[in-house]
Amino acid sequence: MGSITDVPGIKVGQTQDLVALTGCTIILCPQGAVGGVDVRGSAPGTRETELLDPSNLVQAVHAIALCGGSAFGLAAVSGVMSWLSEHSYGFKTSHGIVPIVPAAVIYDKGLGSAEHYPDEQMGYIACTLAGTEVLEGNHGVGTGASVGKLMGVAHSMKSGVGTASSKVWLKQPELRVYTVGALVVTNAFGDVYSQNKMIGGLCDHSSGELLDTMRQLRLETSFSLQPEAGVNTTLAVVATDAPLNKAAARKLAQMAQDAISRAIRPAHTMFDGDAVFALSIAPESEKVIDPFGLSCLGAIATEVLVEAIERSVLEAHPAGGLPAATKPNRGE
Repeated sequence: MGSITDVPGIKVGQTQDLVALTGCTIILCPQGAVGGVDVRGSAPGTRETELLDPSNLVQAVHAIALCGGSAFGLAAVSGVMSWLSEHSYGFKTSHGIVPIVPAAVIYDKGLGSAEHYPDEQMGYIACTLAGTEVLEGNHGVGTGASVGKLMGVAHSMKSGVGTASSKVWLKQPELRVYTVGALVVTNAFGDVYSQNKMIGGLCDHSSGELLDTMRQLRLETSFSLQPEAGVNTTLAVVATDAPLNKAAARKLAQMAQDAISRAIRPAHTMFDGDAVFALSIAPESEKVIDPFGLSCLGAIATEVLVEAIERSVLEAHPAGGLPAATKPNRGE
């Protein structure tokens, strides 16, 4: 178990609208962290991801914003930037401080109000609430999340936010133990599995039967299904105190993204906008870990993210799940 906030210097703030069923989750690293990203879904909604390219100038980010509301939800980033600026956190320029806040969104309009979405005020409030406790399930960006949408929202199951962490021993640059943590919002087209057992996804709520998206895709009647594009996305942040440069952070994000393929079936479809961010909060003066250490860190980060994905479903509903159109049972 554990939490992404087990990584020193990482805090999480969340706000939600339980009427509109939307919200945002802000991963704060105000002192600055080296960042990387891997966007593998085909329907992404993102902001500032190009800054994380190793060839680009900016070397540190100050928060990652995960928001509901589809592209409209990116408005919450302005509130995050305002909070960081008020506290003098950001990239220093000759004319003031500019906080660097990469962001990504999920489409959650199918559960609550399509007219409401996270805004500047919601992003600002999330920052004021940031701490080391991370509420899972139907909180923050997970408030309107669901999984298993081959046949639309009516046959999906509720999901939400999940988090986990682990320790890892690395030999270089010195023998010591580091922490790697993950936070995820699972809003997938596919179903979620734990140890090869389906725990959430496509469901017939009248009978309680899990329909199994992969099984349905094999049926000759599958050609008649017309899933809605762009309404699914799994977003994650993996963070560590192991020293990484931007190229290593991107590689960590790439390796961790494999967790989505392991826990969600199918994954990375044309209907998903999956993205994984990576953060390293180690001081710049530390020597970057070697390739074997990075490989070990990425392998464990993948395991941690798998656990976080499982928890995002298990913490969002009681055993058996809820119809996605049902108001969440937690956080009310």
